[in-house]
Amino acid sequence: MAEEGRNRKERAAEEKIIKKKAVKRKRNKEAREPQYYRSATNMPTLNYKVYYMGALEKMFYFLVGFAAGAFTGYLFYGGLAKDEYGTPTAVTYMLNVLLSGGAGIAAGCAFIPIRTDMILKARVKKLKAQFRDMLEAFSTSLGAGKNVMDSFRSVYDDLKVQYEEDAYILRELEVILSCMDNNVDLEAPLADFGARSGVDDIAGFANVFRICYRKGGNIKDVIRNTHIILSDKMEIAEEIETTVTGAKSEQYMMLVMPILLIGMIKTMSEDFAANFATPTGIIATTIGIAMFVASYLIGRAVLDIKV
Repeated sequence: MAEEGRNRKERAAEEKIIKKKAVKRKRNKEAREPQYYRSATNMPTLNYKVYYMGALEKMFYFLVGFAAGAFTGYLFYGGLAKDEYGTPTAVTYMLNVLLSGGAGIAAGCAFIPIRTDMILKARVKKLKAQFRDMLEAFSTSLGAGKNVMDSFRSVYDDLKVQYEEDAYILRELEVILSCMDNNVDLEAPLADFGARSGVDDIAGFANVFRICYRKGGNIKDVIRNTHIILSDKMEIAEEIETTVTGAKSEQYMMLVMPILLIGMIKTMSEDFAANFATPTGIIATTIGIAMFVASYLIGRAVLDIKV
């Protein structure tokens, strides 16, 4: 009886721990910034600051990184623990699997956030270009004598011809028009758009528009000046991107060069390649990999110039 009581208490304690972990996981999941919000008219709005991959997409990019990492790991550390005659042993095959698999898993896990960051940057770049076109069309409509609300409707019609149906700016204009049709203050969807975009220019425009629209400022000049400033910043960013494109290409080449050189050496000269399997060769290889990874990260940070 006493033993059954102890077992019952242990099971209760284990269940309590499991429940606590489940609650903790749920809280962490809920604390994560959502990818979509809801507008004042209950329309889905995109949060441009985050991007969460789906299961299949994440698996695909993990496999891409895993394949590259496993190949590189085998190329640099494959063939260790051979016998005195150069014949692979059971330990050799085991190390090949462990080292290649470990490098593949590390590369796959590292590639997912890198790819996510690339997608977010491409999204923001596209959003800025579309927002610039919106301001240009908006400025033209106001210059033709239309009021603010009619100008937004005219801008939507103009951009609908220029962009595909799922373009970011068209979705945002649909939210703005929906708020206008439901008597929601025009500044609210613009302020929400600026907050969700994560772009200082859009958020600043929404703030200035709110002040001018409510206090009778010259909205026409605000739109025109914002368009000019944003266009100038994007032109400067494009010039910088063009200037550093060569440096980025050289960086990628230097990152790939060690892999090509090691591959050529191991393919052309087995005797020389055997030096990489010695303790000195392993240490030198590891130091070299660490230096190239560090140089890539430093170069990536230096070349990421923000305007």
